[in-house]
Amino acid sequence: MTESRFRIALEPVMRRVFHTYWRFARAATLGVRGLVIDGDNRVFLIRHSYVRGWHLPGGGVETGETMLAALTRELREEGNIELSAPPMLYGVYFNRGASRRDHVALYVVRDFRQSGPPKPNFEIAEAGFFARDNLPGGATEGTRARITEVFEERPPSEVW
Repeated sequence: MTESRFRIALEPVMRRVFHTYWRFARAATLGVRGLVIDGDNRVFLIRHSYVRGWHLPGGGVETGETMLAALTRELREEGNIELSAPPMLYGVYFNRGASRRDHVALYVVRDFRQSGPPKPNFEIAEAGFFARDNLPGGATEGTRARITEVFEERPPSEVW
């Protein structure tokens, strides 16, 4: 079985395992995502090894952690990105695609440094900056919608 087929077959199982754990560990889940925009108005996207599609970098907010601390940690882990100034909180979304209890806070990040492109690892298969009109195939619907909202200065939707 190729790596791609294995990942596709494993995706629903891993999602269910994570959400079963979160159901008992947390009453509700909260995540953060960063819309990282470089000086050429390109956006930073990642492709996970365990779920299909290209996504904005981010992840779960751990117990005792602030949303900003979680975003800072996730950007560093997934993109070698360090914040140079506080990001702007753009919106908080209900993410019913993940579960009936999941919410995601979206930050817009324009002031940052990247020490170098991230190397693929167990979690991140690929990452890079992309022009808004040339996003990679497989960029998720939620990712595309958030990019459009921010660049077209639309009010945030309630749903991811």
